[in-house]
Amino acid sequence: MITGAVYVGASAAFAATDTQTAATSQLTVEDGEKLFQANCATCHGLDLQGTANGPSLYGVGELATEFQLSTGRMPLQMQGPQAPQKAPQFTEDQILAISSFVQESAPGPTFPADHILDGGGDVANGAELFRVNCAMCHNVAAAGGALTEGKYAPALTETSALHMYAAMVTGPQNMPVFGDMNLSDEDKRDIISALLFQQQSVQIGGFSLGSLGPVSEGLFVWIFGIGALVAITVWITAKSN
Repeated sequence: MITGAVYVGASAAFAATDTQTAATSQLTVEDGEKLFQANCATCHGLDLQGTANGPSLYGVGELATEFQLSTGRMPLQMQGPQAPQKAPQFTEDQILAISSFVQESAPGPTFPADHILDGGGDVANGAELFRVNCAMCHNVAAAGGALTEGKYAPALTETSALHMYAAMVTGPQNMPVFGDMNLSDEDKRDIISALLFQQQSVQIGGFSLGSLGPVSEGLFVWIFGIGALVAITVWITAKSN
């Protein structure tokens, strides 16, 4: 019993130490402010007021900040038609710290409730909402597509649920903002659920050909089918001569 009591006491002490270490290792809003000043203020201003090189962040909030930093679109590598996705420059803790600083200084859209991102919505309704509101740019298979002037809608085949929600709420770059008057949170949940379902779906047999439907299938038949017929015709003609 004495040994057991000592073991329990020691375990509790170690657990308390681990918890305290984890808590103190998390970055604070002040850390986020320092990171912002060192990496973002040149373009967005020390007070987030914006400069000639970058827009104001007033009203941007933590959701858009997390999206832009986690997808590597910010800090911007170079000027262009739109900011490309790349490996993030900051760690997850640093991104959350900067996002918290922006939210505290310039409040805006914040993170959603967990159930919005759980993939448990109405997949059929989400697929229909996606077709009506999103497919004209992102393609009905969420494979992305070209826009004007060198811009493009990215593929959503590997996009996280949080970033799907963030894009709908904050409207990054060329994407429109889908407010509650356009799509309610439950509608957004359904769209996210449909996209997650599509990401997890297994292709049964053959090549998916990008899941682009009759366009890619017709092109495949034209190039390889007609090409094979032409090759056979040439071969038969050569043999007959």
